[in-house]
Amino acid sequence: MRELLFFAIYICIFLSGMALLRIGLFNLSGEPLKAVLSQVTNTPWKGFVTGTFITGLLQSSSAVMVMTVGLVSAGSLGFPQTIGIILGSNIGSTLTAEFMTFSLETLIVPGAVTGAALWLIPRVVSKSIGTAIMGLAAIFTAMNGFKQLAGPISDFSITDTLIQSMENHLFIAILTGMVFTALIHSSSATIGIAMSFLAGGELTVSTGIAIMLGSNIGTCITGYMASIGSGDEARFTAYAHVWLNVLGVLAFIPLIRLLESSAAFFTADKAVQLAHAGVLFNVITSMVVLPFSGRFSKFIFFLHGPASSRKP
Repeated sequence: MRELLFFAIYICIFLSGMALLRIGLFNLSGEPLKAVLSQVTNTPWKGFVTGTFITGLLQSSSAVMVMTVGLVSAGSLGFPQTIGIILGSNIGSTLTAEFMTFSLETLIVPGAVTGAALWLIPRVVSKSIGTAIMGLAAIFTAMNGFKQLAGPISDFSITDTLIQSMENHLFIAILTGMVFTALIHSSSATIGIAMSFLAGGELTVSTGIAIMLGSNIGTCITGYMASIGSGDEARFTAYAHVWLNVLGVLAFIPLIRLLESSAAFFTADKAVQLAHAGVLFNVITSMVVLPFSGRFSKFIFFLHGPASSRKP
């Protein structure tokens, strides 16, 4: 039971690290990025590039979705403009998993000390950089902890049963990734944990990919919650995020093995393969949908708009 307690603590450390990183980066560039988001999205391609860039910079698709829903609710963005942003945010979010593939354990303590020292300097820029660095240190501390605990936790009967169920039925792996991500509001943490179990040999890559696919659906919960009570346009944006991820996952379920072999082409490291698979999945689905973003927005309006608008 001690291992489970430490595992829960490491999850909290990871989530706290992501929050610190996001706060630090947002304080450095948040308002200018928000202005860019509201102004440079008049075409799907511009929204796509902007969404990718801002999500990669802030290391959080959830933060970008909440920002987007807020802009739509305030009337600064129209719902059709958000399709490109959503597609871009899905790609930008994969940079976090790619970043976690680096082995930076030796820099955890120096990073934490440097971040704390910068935070003590009474300047906004210094405090923001220090906050971001401390966040990175916390993230890699948690990742190191996940790797150490993956073996002992997999020995628990309930964990072993879940792993075996996921290995035998990829739908259970998808559902696990979806539910866990929805509960903790972080697809990055879910993928990070899966990467740790892959590194320890407790999971196969195909199961890790299924968990990653589920996490793409689970992460939609944050944007949906932000849209509640924010008006129809904001609600359409949240629904579009859900449908884009659900349809993308459904399309790739038969292609999980192909996605695995494609990721293996680039590296033999199983944890890195999962990160690469996430990039491939989101890039392919986004590039397929982007040329049809206008029709997709009409599809969302048809499904979730006023009932009277659906009548011929």
